[in-house]
Parts: sequence; C-alpha cells; structure tokens
Amino acid sequence: MATASKASSASPRTDDEQPARSDKSLPLQVAEDIKELIYSGSVKPGERLNEVMLAAKMGVSRGPVREAIRILTGFGLVNPVLNRGVYVRELSVGEMVEISELRAVVFGFIAGMAAEQRSAKDVEQLKTLITEMDTAVETADSSRYYQLNLDFHAAIVALCGSKTAARVYSDFVKELHLFRRQNFNNAGNMRKSLGEHWRIYEAIATSNKLDATSEAEQHILAGCQRMLRDDGRT
Repeated sequence: MATASKASSASPRTDDEQPARSDKSLPLQVAEDIKELIYSGSVKPGERLNEVMLAAKMGVSRGPVREAIRILTGFGLVNPVLNRGVYVRELSVGEMVEISELRAVVFGFIAGMAAEQRSAKDVEQLKTLITEMDTAVETADSSRYYQLNLDFHAAIVALCGSKTAARVYSDFVKELHLFRRQNFNNAGNMRKSLGEHWRIYEAIATSNKLDATSEAEQHILAGCQRMLRDDGRT
C-alpha cells in the first residue's frame, strides 16, 4: 500500500503543524490508503477507525485523516456513530443480494441506452479499457482490474445520457464496494468477469440494445453469485 508520505520516519505532525489546506491531494491520498486497508481486510467490517493510529501509520497529522474519513463516509465505506466514532460499514448478505438485483435492472437499462447513444469514439474508449482489463487479468493485478472495472462501468453510465439512472446506479455501487473489491482477489472470478465485459462491449459496439441490456443484467447477477460463493453462502 502506498503511504501518504514516503519519507515519514519523523514523528507524526500535530494539528498545528498540519500542511496548508492548499494541499488538497493529501486527504485524498490518505482516503485511498485507508480504503486499501479496508479492501485488503486489514481493517474489517464493523471495526472502529482509530484516527491516532492511522495518522501514525501514514506519517501525517490527524487533520488529513479526518478529511479522509469524511471522504470515505460519502463513498459509503464507513459510518459515523454519534458519540462512538466512525466504523467500517457492515453489509449483510441479504442486503447485498437485494442491492445487486436492483443494480442489475438499472445497469441493464443504462447499457441499452448506451448502445443507442454510443459513437465510434466511445466504442474505442471502451475497447481501450477492456484491453487494459485483459492485461490486468494476465498479470493477476486485482487492484488494477478492479479500478479498470469501475472505469468501464462509469464510461457506459456516461454514455446513457440519463442523470437519474446514473445517480441511482452510483448509490448502488457505493453500497456494494466492500463485497465487490474482495471478489476480484480470485483470478478465476476476474476471468469470468472479463468475459462478461467483452460481451457487453460487443453488444454496445454493434448498437444491439436488447443484447446490451441482457448482457449487462446477467453480468451483475453473475457477479452477485460469485460474491455469494466466495462468502460461503452457496
């Protein structure tokens, strides 16, 4: 995991010694670092985030850590509990299945609209992303694959032209991050996911709205089944 400060052998800074607020990238980097701790399982669902320990680990003051936690709260990864602190979000299996089924319907609609709206340039962008995903699978780079997977979906959402669908879909994605990221630690899961992405790409590239809708829905539902198997529920 990349740390927020590469040369942090000195003691963590106090809040009074915190970098100027113009350094907007520091809280974002700390948020990424905490997010990786959560995704890797180093910080587990239901666990309380300790600002002091995180600041010491990353060689920063508590200010950027607080800002990072606010970012992660908006991302749906952590929940503040009044007078108790901030905890890594826990999502039940039942909630995950329900959200996945709703997400499948919305993403199917989005992909179908994208198949109608796409341009040749859009198709090329999707192909570039999926080709990079292929490389990530070959090199077993699950972190890179997961980010490219998010980028691929985001590109399709941008093509659909519906702000309402995009907002609803974004909310579902935030809810499922804890389950989904760990799903890609399995090389077999990455390969299956990649094949599904190629089929979605081909349907959009050929402006086949029905196939794009169907393949997108099936992709989300298949991902849900993989998460259930990895969780030991099926």
